[in-house]
Amino acid sequence: MADNVVLQMRNIHKSFPGVKALQGVDFTLRKGEVHALMGENGAGKSTLIKVLTGVYGKDEGQISMEGKEVLIHSPQEAQKNGISTVYQEITLCPNLSVAENMYIGRLDNIYQNWKKMNSDADKILQSLDIPAKATQQLSSCSLAVQQMVAIARAVDTDCKVLILDEPTSSLDEQEVEKLFKLMRDLKARGVGIVFVTHFLDQVYEICDRITVMRDGKLVGEFEIETLPRVQLVSKMLGKELDDLSDIQGEYSTYQNKEGEAPVFEAEGLSSDAGIRPFDFHIRKGEVNGFTGLLGSGRSESVRAIFGADRILGGNVKVNGKPVKIKKPIDAMKQGIAYLPEDRKRDGIVGDLSVRDNILLAQQVLRGFLKPFTKAEADKIADEYIKLLSVKTASADTPIKSLSGGNQQKVILARWLLTHPEYLILDEPTRGIDVGTKVDIQKLVLKLASEGMSVTFISSELDEMLRTCSRLIVMRDGRMVGELSGEDLNQNKVMNTIAGGERE
Repeated sequence: MADNVVLQMRNIHKSFPGVKALQGVDFTLRKGEVHALMGENGAGKSTLIKVLTGVYGKDEGQISMEGKEVLIHSPQEAQKNGISTVYQEITLCPNLSVAENMYIGRLDNIYQNWKKMNSDADKILQSLDIPAKATQQLSSCSLAVQQMVAIARAVDTDCKVLILDEPTSSLDEQEVEKLFKLMRDLKARGVGIVFVTHFLDQVYEICDRITVMRDGKLVGEFEIETLPRVQLVSKMLGKELDDLSDIQGEYSTYQNKEGEAPVFEAEGLSSDAGIRPFDFHIRKGEVNGFTGLLGSGRSESVRAIFGADRILGGNVKVNGKPVKIKKPIDAMKQGIAYLPEDRKRDGIVGDLSVRDNILLAQQVLRGFLKPFTKAEADKIADEYIKLLSVKTASADTPIKSLSGGNQQKVILARWLLTHPEYLILDEPTRGIDVGTKVDIQKLVLKLASEGMSVTFISSELDEMLRTCSRLIVMRDGRMVGELSGEDLNQNKVMNTIAGGERE
């Protein structure tokens, strides 16, 4: 079996100020296998990958490729050793063309044959069935297509180890299947693939083995057929899980007063992001959701509600009174909060501390001429870090140093601090661990039971069905259905998405 090993990491240690991120972790990857790396946010998965790819230097331990020890001090050295990576957050250059992004850092000299480069890029794109052209600017591509371009770039290098860090979080079902086909082709050619994901179904569909981490330590390495899903979740969380299928019963339903106006209602609302006129309302204490395939308009709909895109038409009422919402600050002043889909681009301010990120929205509302005192800021930050169990060395830590799930909790804390009447959560659990997902779902239901209105969007339909009492189904930028009660089931939702009428 040793001859079949392409990568070995032994006794890897890595510490940051106040945090032991990796403590004696081992990891073994065989040629021609897809190996899942699993664990909660903060388990150390991303740190292990960054040590392997030379982004971080290890404090202790050994890395070997095909039985020979290697020293990797930079991503370039990792690539020379046959290690290619696609990170969860896309790290391409949006102002460059697709082809330039695929070949940047690999151009032999400034006299590169651009025509050949574009031609080669188009061949790769076509072979992977990626709907993009070599010469188009990357920023003109959707988030999903940008992710596929990043994968194409990694695959095009002569890699022995391909690391995919949450590669499917921005892909729809058909695109995931294309990626899996590519992964199986690479596997057949002997490439070892490290697959980091929080989608358990995908793990059991594509992977051969699983390595589980928790709190910076190795929990164990398992053959896929010997580890049932319930046991996997238990090992990730370090505790036995109850059935997650029904968490709604834990919280009472908020009772609206007779004749009480909806907290928010819109009539004929449309935007320049391709959203056709739609009617919408949400009542006090209700959790509803927008669902549909990638590109259906679910995110653009809530952006229109929050005034994040240019509004083309429609009338809006808050608590029965007509209001004008043309930009986000208008919505914030009406008690509306919005956690955006892309936390890196629209959510966190990476260089600011956890404390400053929590205070940001409330500071905007009260005005920058009325800053918080240090004592006030410390008290608020500590309160919300504790409330949401944010894993951070301190409130002074730059938010970019936190894991994705903890960044998400900080952004959630930011909006909860404004005490909104209406909270919009767009993909609040994307790319975060099972335990944190359940925490956020339970928090949503708790807030609703106390009277807050919540719109919840998730790519995972079972998550929507667990939390929402009403679903609006989107397709091609328009509403094609609204489901509640007995109709709120997976078959009905999928049929509505597939059978939604077109104009």
